[in-house]
Amino acid sequence: MNHTPQNPSAPPPFELTDSKTSNWALIRRLLGLGWRYRAGCIKVLLQQLTLVSVGLGILGLTGLGIDVIRDHVDPSAAPPRWPFGVVPPTTWSALTVVGAITTTIVCLALLNTILRYWATVSASRLAQTIIVQLRTDVYDKLQRLSFRFFDTNNSSSLINRVAGDVQAVRVFVDGVLVEVIVILLSLLVYMYYMLNIHVTLTLACLATTPLLWATAVKFSSLVKPAYVENRRLIDRMVRIIVENTLGMAVVKGFAQEENQIEKFRAANDDIKDKKQEIFWLITMFQPFMAMLTKLNLAVLLGYGGYLIVTDKINLGVGLFVFAGLLQRFADQVGQITNITNRIQASLTGAGRVFEVLDAPIEIQNPPNAIRIPRAGGEVRFENVSFGYGDDPILHDVNLEALPGQCVAIVGPTGAGKSTLLSLIPRLYDPTAGRLLIDGRDVRQWNLDDLRGNIGFVFQESFVFSHTAASNIAFGHPQAARGDVERAAKLAAAHDFLVELPDGYDTVIGEHGCNLSGGQRQRLAIARALLLDPPILVFDDPTASIDPRTEDGILEAMENAMRGRTTFVVAHRLATLRRADMVVVLENGRIAQIGTPDELIKQDGHFSTIAGLQLGEDQVNPSLVGGGAG
Repeated sequence: MNHTPQNPSAPPPFELTDSKTSNWALIRRLLGLGWRYRAGCIKVLLQQLTLVSVGLGILGLTGLGIDVIRDHVDPSAAPPRWPFGVVPPTTWSALTVVGAITTTIVCLALLNTILRYWATVSASRLAQTIIVQLRTDVYDKLQRLSFRFFDTNNSSSLINRVAGDVQAVRVFVDGVLVEVIVILLSLLVYMYYMLNIHVTLTLACLATTPLLWATAVKFSSLVKPAYVENRRLIDRMVRIIVENTLGMAVVKGFAQEENQIEKFRAANDDIKDKKQEIFWLITMFQPFMAMLTKLNLAVLLGYGGYLIVTDKINLGVGLFVFAGLLQRFADQVGQITNITNRIQASLTGAGRVFEVLDAPIEIQNPPNAIRIPRAGGEVRFENVSFGYGDDPILHDVNLEALPGQCVAIVGPTGAGKSTLLSLIPRLYDPTAGRLLIDGRDVRQWNLDDLRGNIGFVFQESFVFSHTAASNIAFGHPQAARGDVERAAKLAAAHDFLVELPDGYDTVIGEHGCNLSGGQRQRLAIARALLLDPPILVFDDPTASIDPRTEDGILEAMENAMRGRTTFVVAHRLATLRRADMVVVLENGRIAQIGTPDELIKQDGHFSTIAGLQLGEDQVNPSLVGGGAG
């Protein structure tokens, strides 16, 4: 027999609380994500820089045209400054030169249009690639997280993080990272161009730039808490939608439609108010930034006008082009408002996405996991304890089931029955002790092999919005139709399935709305049986079933249990009488254990429920007896 050390205390459940990670830490991680898509980012970046260059070409040629015209009108004015030493032939007239410049500008304008379309398409493709891959990564991680994670975190927040917050990460890569690089390079190009025209004029006009950056940093710190709160409010609104959609029968049954509408309206209004708070911060920031950039134009007109009058710079390439460059510089700096806004929105969303991606995977394959195609069916609990966080649920449970035995678990509400069953397929791991199948700790098994050897039927069996056949074949999608039908017959589901409008190909509605509770349970039993597992686990499958339907479920269970080790949580004698052994759990401990005949003679929970169901005067071993074998 192989032994492993007892499991140390389980870590506390990982709770999503909205990331408190610093902005710089998030930015570094997002930059790493951008590097992952570097090919697309570089492509978009080069396209944007080409657009900037073409725009500068159009602006410079326009200024050059103005200087050619002025030189023709006033020969005493400073001569045009030809770029890159390219001077037109002296035989060309001023009209020919202006015509050549105009033609070049038109060609550049057409090129600019084509490049802008190309850049837009490339940016869109990059964005979609990021969204699809990141959403897949988050969903993949959710599939691998343990039940403890889902016990701790509500589904509405998870839905919002997968569907909404992923968009925020995409915004950072293509709407912040690429744009920031483009803006910085553009500003450097504009500044170099302006310095080349006149150094002092450039320094005078850009004197307010440090103040612009300081204002942007202050705005960023002010708006971040509002974005964090806004995402929390959206989570709350999504939760209301999810809960009301799933609980619509309760809402209507208690005539609470108006109250729920008001509850949703209040949640929606809270989001609107928070958005308005963010909007007001932006509207205060943008005019202040615009005012600072307009001061630069005032400096240009005053000082630049003086330089024109004293023939220090040309009118066209000097003042006109400089004014255009300054305006573009101001526009790029003005983008700081939008960039800062996007950064905070994307950092808030990114923090929430990374929280999911960073959540620890508690239940996973060990190194060198042992592959076992088919188990023998022996199950043993050795001093098993378990708790959700600091609250212990199970204490020192020792229990053994031999291959083919049926073990019934009974006990009051909260005794730990469902938790005990959840340990068998490693939905959770014990916090102390160990659980062995065929003498081997389940933590040594390959997870897929382990769960492939266990058929699990929950108290409320979930049915997917797919065909009946696909629901049965969920654990084995490649199963042949004959195998699906064979499993359905064992589960006593075949007769009602063939009567559906399209038989096994009938699409089951959301949550199995077009099936009765008993039909859903039999479908779930068929799903478990299709894998032909040596171990079956039934978590109180007849709890919500009427007595008439119970007979069909019990027939399906009896067919399923033959030759398999079976654990079943049950409260009704009709189910318990089929067990070889009954375990009574109280406060997470085994209070009684024995056959139904033995326990009916003892004072305790089992004899109490037998008395309630049969009547005190009718309780005797013969009414209980007989195991499933």
